[in-house]
Amino acid sequence: MKAVLITDNNHLVWSDVPDPVIRPDECLVKIRAAALNRADLMQREGNYPPPPGCPEWMGLEIAGEVVSVGPEAASRSSVKPGDMVCALLGGGGYAEYAAVRYDMLMPVPEGVSLIEAAAIPEAFATAYLNLFIEGGLMPGNTLLMHAGASGLASVVIPMAKAFGARVITSVLSDSIAKSIAHLHADVIINTSKENPADVLKAELEAGHPVDVAIDCLGGRMMGPCLPYMQRGGRWIMIATLAGDMTEIDLRNVYVRNVRIIGSTLRSRTPAVKAEILASLVRDVWPKVTSGEIRPTVYKVLPIESAEEAQDILYRGENVGKVVMTVG
Repeated sequence: MKAVLITDNNHLVWSDVPDPVIRPDECLVKIRAAALNRADLMQREGNYPPPPGCPEWMGLEIAGEVVSVGPEAASRSSVKPGDMVCALLGGGGYAEYAAVRYDMLMPVPEGVSLIEAAAIPEAFATAYLNLFIEGGLMPGNTLLMHAGASGLASVVIPMAKAFGARVITSVLSDSIAKSIAHLHADVIINTSKENPADVLKAELEAGHPVDVAIDCLGGRMMGPCLPYMQRGGRWIMIATLAGDMTEIDLRNVYVRNVRIIGSTLRSRTPAVKAEILASLVRDVWPKVTSGEIRPTVYKVLPIESAEEAQDILYRGENVGKVVMTVG
């Protein structure tokens, strides 16, 4: 089969690799579409190695058709050849086929295309993990989701809204704010004009303190925002795209019982990931089928154009997910 490999000079090439051989608890999936994540860029740069046992090539989420099922997978699940599925991977999605543990597979939700389905597993699992498991989000809470035009935000915002939360997000310009209007965030902070800390202070004074924050930016603005969290609020750090350093008033943290939580999906055990995916199918799939939550697909390219697809993420121009088709 073919997969996207990283060359010595850091380019991407569609090259021949050995066919995957499934273990007893795995299924072979013919990949029809694969979505991109910032973790792919980090892996390409040598900063985010795949877990042991995963292929060397990138790709965390796919959609496609089940080709064969291992005996243990057959005995433990209802998955069968011909099923259309989407899957969460530790790596290896930029390819024609993938060997996937049976409990990392989810049925494609009714009415969802394979291109849309490929944009679901990593983003939806990350959203669910941080909103509900780490964040403990409840109806009536206020969520702060930074980087409102990101692929993750395109899932987090509608998911939080569908479960009864009020949502504040941040963007870099008025034009980006307009591009995410369909997500229906309650408050959009334009950071080129507004200081996020000032907006959060006003929200606190108006009775809408942030209960849960999901922060992929970090940097200098993170620390000044913390004093305006709800008492007992949870600030969840998932990346530091705006910088690794900030200044924090530690007294405010303990006086207000604010919790700062570091969180990544990829580091979770397979058992925890399987629980998250089962929760998605149980709790979120009905809202996907109804149209309350849908992935936002920004652009679709053939997998042979993987480098061009990743360049979109490097430039930060996408509003939602970039997806590559296979075959």
